[in-house]
Amino acid sequence: MRARRGATIAVIAGGGAITTMLVGLVTNAVSQQSHWPSWLGWLQVHPWLSFVLLGVVTAGLTALLAALDGHQAPGQSLEPTVRPDEGSGPPGAALVLRSLPRDTAAFTDRSAELESLVRSVRAAQETGEALLVHVIDGMPGVGKTTFAVHAGHVLSERFPDGQLFVNLNGHTTGRSPVQATEALASLLAATGVPAQQIPVGDDVGAITEARAAMWRSRLAGKKALLILDNAASYRQLEPLLPGGSDCLVLVTSRKRLAAHEEVVLPVEALPSDHAVDLFIRLSGRTVDSLDRDVVENLVRLCGYLPLGVSLLAARLRHHPSWSAEDLHERFVAARDRLGELRAGERAVAATFDLSYRDLAPERQHFFQCLGFYPGADLDAHVGAALGSVSVVVARRQLDALYDAHLIDEHPGSRYRLHDLLRDYSRGLADEGDGMDHVQAVQRVCTYYLAALAVANEHIVRGGSVVPPSADDAGHIETPAMESRTAALGWLENERPNILACIRQADGLALHDLVIRLAAAMAPFLRQAGPWDQAVGLHRTAARAAQHTDDQQALAGALAELGVVRRFMASYPEATEALNEAVTRYDAVGDRRGKADALNQLGIVWYLTADNDASAHAQTEALALYRELGYRLGQANALADLGMVRRQTSRFDEAVEAQSEALSIYRELGDRYGEANSLRDLGIVHCLMGEYGLATQRQREAFDIYKALDDRVHQAYALNELGVVQRLTGDLDGAHDAHTQALEHYTELGERFGRANSIRHLGVLDRLSGDVSTAICVLEEALEMYRDLGSRGGEAASLSELGIARGIVGEQDGAVEAFRQSLEILRDLGDRCGEAEVLNHWGALLRTSGAPTSGRQRFEQALVLARDIRCPLEEARALEGIGRCDWTIDSPAQAEGMLREALTVYRRLGVSAPADDVERLLVSQTG
Repeated sequence: MRARRGATIAVIAGGGAITTMLVGLVTNAVSQQSHWPSWLGWLQVHPWLSFVLLGVVTAGLTALLAALDGHQAPGQSLEPTVRPDEGSGPPGAALVLRSLPRDTAAFTDRSAELESLVRSVRAAQETGEALLVHVIDGMPGVGKTTFAVHAGHVLSERFPDGQLFVNLNGHTTGRSPVQATEALASLLAATGVPAQQIPVGDDVGAITEARAAMWRSRLAGKKALLILDNAASYRQLEPLLPGGSDCLVLVTSRKRLAAHEEVVLPVEALPSDHAVDLFIRLSGRTVDSLDRDVVENLVRLCGYLPLGVSLLAARLRHHPSWSAEDLHERFVAARDRLGELRAGERAVAATFDLSYRDLAPERQHFFQCLGFYPGADLDAHVGAALGSVSVVVARRQLDALYDAHLIDEHPGSRYRLHDLLRDYSRGLADEGDGMDHVQAVQRVCTYYLAALAVANEHIVRGGSVVPPSADDAGHIETPAMESRTAALGWLENERPNILACIRQADGLALHDLVIRLAAAMAPFLRQAGPWDQAVGLHRTAARAAQHTDDQQALAGALAELGVVRRFMASYPEATEALNEAVTRYDAVGDRRGKADALNQLGIVWYLTADNDASAHAQTEALALYRELGYRLGQANALADLGMVRRQTSRFDEAVEAQSEALSIYRELGDRYGEANSLRDLGIVHCLMGEYGLATQRQREAFDIYKALDDRVHQAYALNELGVVQRLTGDLDGAHDAHTQALEHYTELGERFGRANSIRHLGVLDRLSGDVSTAICVLEEALEMYRDLGSRGGEAASLSELGIARGIVGEQDGAVEAFRQSLEILRDLGDRCGEAEVLNHWGALLRTSGAPTSGRQRFEQALVLARDIRCPLEEARALEGIGRCDWTIDSPAQAEGMLREALTVYRRLGVSAPADDVERLLVSQTG
């Protein structure tokens, strides 16, 4: 890939050079003053040929660029969007399949509808017109989803960039329709968008629009197929519609949706002959062995609905001794028992009843249990929990129910009840001694608690998990999860089902289960998001804890809420939640919980530059951890305290704290913590001028992050490594490091890291002499930092902009940038950054004819640099004072300062400025 990019760049660069030459030939063709050598002189004599060649080369380059732009790797992930709910209840999540469900054998001839759809799509694609939304509507059981899936398979080759299937639960018993915001979040996550990139916030409308915009952007220029199944309203699905004209959207709904520019494809009951053919095909009987009149009466009695026909045929296939007349007799009896239902419903319900009563008693019970499952789809482990049977038995029951057409099979050995069958199953349970709804939810929630405990062993640092209750733990079979990757995969697949169970448990006032499931899901939602989903979950847990007056659980929910709010950069809300958590933990005497909340609170204060408060919180947390003997907590508090010390330029204390944290992490085998401490130590060593040690630490951290497959932190290490390389004169190496980091950040959606990379690249542009580009790049970084609320990043960008503007002669703009940067840095307590800006400001004043004022800035920087032991800024200040003195006619004093600066530069290994000073000294003494 890299070689191909290099070749492409070479071709374009060569073409650009030819174009430039031809332009020169054209402009000089009639000149008598300039003569071109060799064959180029012939072109000069024939100027019109130059114009022709120029046009040919330009057209060729245009075609090449167009081809390159259009030639994208197939299979790139797609992304959708949804409108969030009001946050008043537990979060929901949409079930999203990354490809179509499998085509069904029960599909029968819908040639007219299918031909109409294919013809519409083909015509739009051939004429370049926009593909319209196709709404497939019809009564329950008529086969809308089956038709949409079959059509999707038929059309899949026309949409090579992907196919997505989304269940919107518009008419699913026991489940609320999926809100647009949640659907968008689930789609974006399912198609590979990192949590950090999915927009979050409290303004439901704004977040829905932001997610919808991201979805439309990612589908722009793509040919993709999106099936939105079981929609409740046009308002629900509107944000999910792609903005481009090349994507096909198929919508199924029981309602006639008021969509704009739609094509409505009504799917009606089957024609009689088609229904008979479907029955014969699925019954496994030959045409000659069946009385066609009896079969025609059977399909008429079930309303010619494919779902009913399929079930009737399955009954006959499973009873080789029955005749069609036997089946007819039983079916009529079933219809009579359901006479209170409407005709269409009675027809389908009768087929259900006939199939159900043909099951063995234990299978009937198992089927009833499935009706109470809150999730969208399930596997054998969930079935085992619902039915209180082993996984082996549950798998056998599910296979039998699938064979009887009472459940549908989905990829990955998963199963799902049709909405009508879910209704029927619950109705059976309500009739008498069936399984209690609360008991069913309790069982499946307890199973998920056990499975989450297994998953969390792989993803939680320190292995802290929320186990199931002791009474149930010994009877639960959980899936095998032998690695972090397997655990994350299981969690991603089960996320919508677990959230649905929490929502159901909340509705049934099962407060203890809500609290424990929310705590068990917290580690996954912290890293996988979407974070507004996590906010809704922890708010629900907090309300459940208030209902039970469980102060410790309330503190835990508030602490998790504060952590997620920090991730969302909602710092005031994070501070409020964490402060309350600290208070409640203190009230119940939970010192570990209090220490954890203080540690998180200290991080928030560090991010908002309240360094005194942050140091106090981390110090208090550290003391509590030491009293408890909790080593991981000690390491975390020490590491975070080290970052505060580094931010306030107390480098020796930062190294001491971070080194102790590193030692504990290594003792515990915590590779992630070890890498974090190594990286921060590398930053401190760089600020102290210990560039060799800084490089070593960053490379060690990078290697660990790579082993952990943590690409976000790999990028952070690369950025810091690039800074060291720039300071030591390896500009090419620095450029490679920052560019690679930028690629990681952009792909993963890490906005703060991306801003850092852009700023560093802007500095390299300035050093390479491309100052105008540097200014544009640095202004982009500045805007990003301001959007993020990062004052430290804002100050660093302003400092660099001041240098660049001074180079191009924008004196006033440069001074204002330095002034703003200095104000922020002093407020932050960043004395090293303050010294750096003072040095840059002094250099600007010296070169603009104000050496005396410049010397004052350098003197201030020198005092700061020596006080905090920042040798690079010390050397810069000494050099600046020396150059100012030489300009002011104090050569003897100037030489002493310059030689002192030279000594520091050489000791640091910073060759470029050292060489500059040495040349100056030689020129003056010579």
